[in-house]
Amino acid sequence: MTHVLHRNSRANYPVVVAGDGCYLIDADGKRYLDGCGGAAVSCLGHTDRSVIDAVKGQLDRMPYSHTTFFSSEPAEALADELVRHAPAGFERVFFVSGGSEAMEAALKLARQYFLEIGEPQRKRIISRLQSYHGNTLGALAVGGNLARRRQFQPLLMDVSHVSPCYAYRGLQPDETQEGYAQRLARELEAEIQRLGPDSVIAFVAEPVVGATLGAVPAVPGYFRLVREVCDRYGILLILDEVMCGMGRTGSLYACEQEGIVPDIVCIAKGLGAGYQPIGATLVRDRVHDAISRGSGTFQHGHTYIGHAAACAGALAVQRVLRERGLVGRVRELGPGLEARLRERFGGHPHVGDIRGRGLFWGIELVEDRATKRAFDPARKIHARLKAAAMEAGLLCYPMGGTIDGERGDHVLLAPPYVVTETQLDELVDKLARAFDAVLPGNAGSLTPLQSTVRDAAATGLAAASEDSSA
Repeated sequence: MTHVLHRNSRANYPVVVAGDGCYLIDADGKRYLDGCGGAAVSCLGHTDRSVIDAVKGQLDRMPYSHTTFFSSEPAEALADELVRHAPAGFERVFFVSGGSEAMEAALKLARQYFLEIGEPQRKRIISRLQSYHGNTLGALAVGGNLARRRQFQPLLMDVSHVSPCYAYRGLQPDETQEGYAQRLARELEAEIQRLGPDSVIAFVAEPVVGATLGAVPAVPGYFRLVREVCDRYGILLILDEVMCGMGRTGSLYACEQEGIVPDIVCIAKGLGAGYQPIGATLVRDRVHDAISRGSGTFQHGHTYIGHAAACAGALAVQRVLRERGLVGRVRELGPGLEARLRERFGGHPHVGDIRGRGLFWGIELVEDRATKRAFDPARKIHARLKAAAMEAGLLCYPMGGTIDGERGDHVLLAPPYVVTETQLDELVDKLARAFDAVLPGNAGSLTPLQSTVRDAAATGLAAASEDSSA
């Protein structure tokens, strides 16, 4: 009997009791290799002593103060650290408690910016289909995950959605990557024209699309064209790096690899590595300066913004990333993970695409490779794969609705930056066992693992992955 309102009321969740580096351990003593960092959160694993000590030390000094009365030493130091290593032009940081809150802050900042500069008619946001920006109502409206939006649609603001940069399914047979990027930029510009150029506040996008598409990077040049379109019409570019930022793709900020600088960027997950809840919205100086010269007040806030213990933990995380060279380590390990995935799964009859950057990889599953036909959603391949992986002792991040919110399955991998080569081998081996259990390629007798997956699906374990919201 539980009194917790779990994400799935019919699921029987194992109880986690301890961490050990890249592993989590449940109450029965079973060890799970964390191949996804929860939701690409635990970039340092689960037992980094320096981060734990930093949080404990701040709790001993002062756990919390309200930001209408005080700033705090860890908040000031963390902001300095982030700005010091951010792309040029970022001068201010607004601290929140997670990615959804960071996106809400970004949307409000963007709207208030135009009020401050005398353009109150700007009220429209453009985002992309098959994106994910959070589960609060504003972030959910901007996101393009149709399955998550559907039941809350009457509560959501009106947002325009254009096509994602999703080469596996969007690139036409006779089209170059350059031509594809140009076509998508024209689509964005056409939507701006349709809405009215002076009515649009911002374009919102993930540099590498995470949960909804499964680690999909843009084709080369796409974001440079997007930046040009935004500049042409005076629109702000908001990049959501909640999942793909803070070193996950091999650079501290994912946009560095695109050769552009957004106006607002949102981070979380790897910012605090799961040791405390924290997120942040970084703002370029021109956006902040407009508010500073105007009303002087950002009309937004939550009780726990700038939480001292959370900032202390995140500051320790960022120092660990820098002092141990872990972002460089992501760049070094990434090709090895990619090679392992391609060697083991590249020829699999039900693997359509393997894509990603750094330690952020997705595998798209299909029923037929030649036609890219997806599995029937009723089969819940992604949910069964999660159950099979857990049975094998692996945590991965499968999702459904990859193509359009209904059809398509993928699995996302985002191991900690401290993962070893041996553990990467273990990850791929255990994922292969899960694939064998869920996609056996025959209708013969079930192996013990296949039987367990069947039974888990019947009792609700597989159903628990139906809501894998970040």
